[in-house]
Amino acid sequence: METTMTETVLSERLETQRHFFQTGATRSLAFRLSMLTFLRQAIETHEAEIYEALKQDLNKGQHDAFTTEIGFVYGEIQRMERQLRRLARPKRVATPLLHIGSKSEIQYEPYGNVLVIAPWNYPFQLALAPVIGAIAAGNTVVLKPSELTPNVSRVLREVFETAFHERFGIVIEGDAEVSSALLNERFDYIFFTGSTRVGKIVHQAAAKHLTPVTLELGGKSPTIVHKDADLRLAAKRIAWGKWLNAGQTCIAPDYVLIHEDVKERFLQLIEEEAFKQYGNGVGVSSYVKIVSDDHLNRLSSYLSQGTIEFGGQVDSETRKMAPTVMTNVAVDAPVMQDEIFGPILPVLTYREIEEVIAFVNNRDKPLALYLFTENKAVEHRILERISFGGGCVNDTLMHVAQHHLPFGGVGASGMGGYHGKYSFETFSHRKGIVKNTTTFDLPFRYMRTNSNSKWMRFLL
Repeated sequence: METTMTETVLSERLETQRHFFQTGATRSLAFRLSMLTFLRQAIETHEAEIYEALKQDLNKGQHDAFTTEIGFVYGEIQRMERQLRRLARPKRVATPLLHIGSKSEIQYEPYGNVLVIAPWNYPFQLALAPVIGAIAAGNTVVLKPSELTPNVSRVLREVFETAFHERFGIVIEGDAEVSSALLNERFDYIFFTGSTRVGKIVHQAAAKHLTPVTLELGGKSPTIVHKDADLRLAAKRIAWGKWLNAGQTCIAPDYVLIHEDVKERFLQLIEEEAFKQYGNGVGVSSYVKIVSDDHLNRLSSYLSQGTIEFGGQVDSETRKMAPTVMTNVAVDAPVMQDEIFGPILPVLTYREIEEVIAFVNNRDKPLALYLFTENKAVEHRILERISFGGGCVNDTLMHVAQHHLPFGGVGASGMGGYHGKYSFETFSHRKGIVKNTTTFDLPFRYMRTNSNSKWMRFLL
C-alpha cells in the first residue's frame, strides 16, 4: 500500500479479507499448512534481498541477520508446521458429577482479521513471528511494518505478494498517519510490538471496538550482579546481551545493579569483553548502526548524565555509537527514567539485596530481568518478589530463544505472550463446548425444592 492510499480503499481491502475469512477457507488445516509453506518459500526466494535490506537499514551483517532475524523466523515456521495438527486438535477436559453423561472440550477457533504492527529494531523477525501464529490459528493477516526501516518494509511487502493473495495477507506500508488509519478500522485481534507510549494508543483504539490485543512493549530491564557471581562470565554475557544490535533490543540489559564489593572488578571485565566482542563500535564495519538521527541525538544527550567509564564515541555520519558504560548516574536522570534502547549501560551499586528489590519494585514492571548469583536464597528472593515479563539467571536474552517458553511483558511492559505453541494460543479463541447425552436426563437439576439442596451442594 502506498502511504497515499485513501481510507476508502483501505476499508475495501479489509472488507475483502473479512469476506474471505467468512467463507471458512482459512479454518482448514491443509490451508493453514500450505500458507506456512508458501511463506517459507517466499522468504527463501527473497532471502538475498532480506539480507541486503537489513544491511541498508541497520548495517546488520549476514551472521547477525540470520541468527537474530531470518533463522529465527525459519525455526518458528518449521516448529509450527510440525506441531499444528496437535495444537489445533480439540482438547478434552474432565467431566464433573453434575455433568455425568456429557463430554466437554475446548475448541480452538481463529479470531478473524488480525492486525500486526511491527517495530524497527528487529524489523523482519518481530514482523513475521506473530504473523506465523496468526496464520497457524487460521486468521487473515494485515501487517504494518515500521517506516523507520523502509528497505525491510519493502521486502516484507514483496514476500507477502509472493506468498499470499491479498484477500488473505497484505502488507500496509506508511508512517504514523497510516497506522492511525488502520487503528480506526475494526479488527478481530491486534498484535502490537513497540513502545509503552504507543502501546497505550493502540490499546485505546482497540477498546473502541472491544478488540482483544497483545502488547509487546519494553521498559527498563534490570541486571543484578550479586557479590558471589562469576564476574568474568557475567561480564561476558552482559556485554553480549547489551550491545547485540547496538543495544536496540527490547529485552537488552538497561542498567546494572551491582554489589559494591565487586563493582571495580566488574567494570574492568566488562570493558575487556565489550572490546573483545564489539571493538570500539564506531570503527567496526559490521557494528549495527542507530536506526535514525533522532534516536542518535536522544542517545547522545544521555552521555552527559554521568561519568563515562569507557566508550562514548559517536559518529553522526555512520550513525554509530560505541559500547558505553556510565557510573555516577543519578537515579532521577533521564537515562534512568527512559528506556535507553541503545548502547549505553548505566552501572549502579547496592549493599543489601533488599535495596535492589525495593528499587526495581518502585518502578514500572520490566519486560526482562537478569540475575547473576550462585546463591539459591538470593535467586529465590529476587524471582519471588519482583514482577517482570521473563528473564534469566546467570545469562541474558536467552529466554527469548527458548521456544517452549511464552515471551511477553506484564503491566507497563505489555500483556499477552507468544512464540511456539503460545503464538497459536494467542491468536485462537478457546471455545468451551459441552456435548450432552440424550440417552437419559437427570431430573433433580430441574427441581426447586429444599429437599434437593443437599444433592446440589454435593454435585456442585
